[in-house]
Amino acid sequence: MHVDEALLAPIRARYGEPAVVPWVGELSEQEFRLAGSIPRRRHDVTIYVFHGERLALIRKPQYTAGLWRPPGGGINVGEDFVAGVAREAREELGVPIELGSYLVRTDAVFRFAGEELPWQTHVFAATTSSEELDPEDTREIAEARWGTLAELQGPLRGALLATGRSLWRYRVALHDAVAEALG
Repeated sequence: MHVDEALLAPIRARYGEPAVVPWVGELSEQEFRLAGSIPRRRHDVTIYVFHGERLALIRKPQYTAGLWRPPGGGINVGEDFVAGVAREAREELGVPIELGSYLVRTDAVFRFAGEELPWQTHVFAATTSSEELDPEDTREIAEARWGTLAELQGPLRGALLATGRSLWRYRVALHDAVAEALG
């Protein structure tokens, strides 16, 4: 795994110590295969991008209508971590960001049929001065819009849980931990 302690130590020194959240869950076969679809990638970075009180949210083409979440993705092998986070924001939101604090790190284990897949999500707060969201990667991102933390913790939380999908329960646990970290 290329996002390891050597890569993360200077990130923690610069952006702060995250709250560490353990999570273990049984996934469907489809979810398990999706999570492990990129060989050797066992992480993602999620970015809470704020413009004042507004929070950037994305919807992917495969999402059921009404499902939105903060943007994020993976850091490429050999890529500078901060540059990778900024790249993901550009691809998914079309905006430059100023990275803020390192809020949460999950130590997750996804399980299916006796197999286990370790996973980490690294969550950062960031800001942008851009008013408009305009995703660059329109194959991966169907839409981006402004929402709020209250929306993410309220109606969007309910919509994600209503799917019954384990990976959406994982996202809700992540959102809950971020809400706590943000106070």
